[in-house]
Amino acid sequence: MVLPQQNKRGFPLRRTAAIAALILLALAAWYFTRPQPLPVVLWKVERGVVEATVSNTRAGTIKACRRAKLAPPAGGQISQLRVKKGERVVANQVLLTLWNDDLQAQERLAQEQLGTAQTQAQQACMQADLAEKEAGRARQLKERGFISAEGLDQKASAAKVNRAGCDAARSQIEQNRSRIAVARAGLDRMVLRAPFDGVVADISGELGEYATPSPPGIPTPPAIDLIDDRCLFVSAPIDEVDAANIKAGQVSRITLDAIKGKSFAGKVKRVAPYVLELEKQARTVEVEVEFVELPQAENLLVGYSADAEIVHTTHDKVLRIPTQALLEGKRVLLYRPADGVLEERAVTTGLSNWEHTEIISGLNEGDQIVMSLDQAGVKAGAHVQPEIGKVGK
Repeated sequence: MVLPQQNKRGFPLRRTAAIAALILLALAAWYFTRPQPLPVVLWKVERGVVEATVSNTRAGTIKACRRAKLAPPAGGQISQLRVKKGERVVANQVLLTLWNDDLQAQERLAQEQLGTAQTQAQQACMQADLAEKEAGRARQLKERGFISAEGLDQKASAAKVNRAGCDAARSQIEQNRSRIAVARAGLDRMVLRAPFDGVVADISGELGEYATPSPPGIPTPPAIDLIDDRCLFVSAPIDEVDAANIKAGQVSRITLDAIKGKSFAGKVKRVAPYVLELEKQARTVEVEVEFVELPQAENLLVGYSADAEIVHTTHDKVLRIPTQALLEGKRVLLYRPADGVLEERAVTTGLSNWEHTEIISGLNEGDQIVMSLDQAGVKAGAHVQPEIGKVGK
């Protein structure tokens, strides 16, 4: 009677264990076969600046702020011509040199005299140091009674005499340095240097020819024509419809056909006070845009074609998102951190450009939206996983 009762009670236990095992197997199968979340790039909605811009109607041109017609300060025969046409030079670089062997000889003589004076000063100052040390030892001996006061006075006087000789030798050094400065001033008048960074546009002198400064009222061809490449600007035609929005000092971005994939910071330098009326062309206003900082790695040449994008309206500290994150119909895909699901959200936009779009309503600061819209499977309702290190701020 006891054994049948144990069998009846054991059957439900075995069935329960089997059901639990099946459930665990089902859960394991679901876990290992479930669809993996799609990796996506997110952007955190932030506050920042959004700009409205206008661009030139036709290609603008790179121009130089100034050009210098250079000649040496003194007349003479050209002995060295150190640059070529089209060569880029830096400020204070030697462009040409006139014959100056006599002045160089004077400078060498002054340099030799300086070297002699420095040697003599070194010797005199070493003697002065030694005499002062001897005077110090004599002072100690006097305190112990080993020498007389007269002996101490002799040592002290000798130290003062040697120190005066040191000072006199050092003054000779300064005199010789002044002679060198006079000689170099004469040499400088025989050397033509670049007053600024630039490009050598033309050279009119040749080796052996006589160069001279232009006397007042008498035009003389300059030895070297130098273009200032520290100050270049873009002269760009802007449609008369947009000209009213442009003012000096406005921020601009400059792009060049010769330098692909890069833009350079600029600033409106001048707006022409008149409208150009050319046949078969729209009426435009010439606007000059200067570079905030000239490119250093690129070879920027006068005459390059250029475009200027001028910022005329700016909204600061507004909610903004990348323009590329917008779907048709002014919608975005919003990421829900709670369940990792994407939600489609309609937004109201304000000011916009190629980079950013102002958000008036529909999103809050800190919301995260999807940037990788062209990725397969990225749509509303999809489970996604933010890519590590690819969440925009």
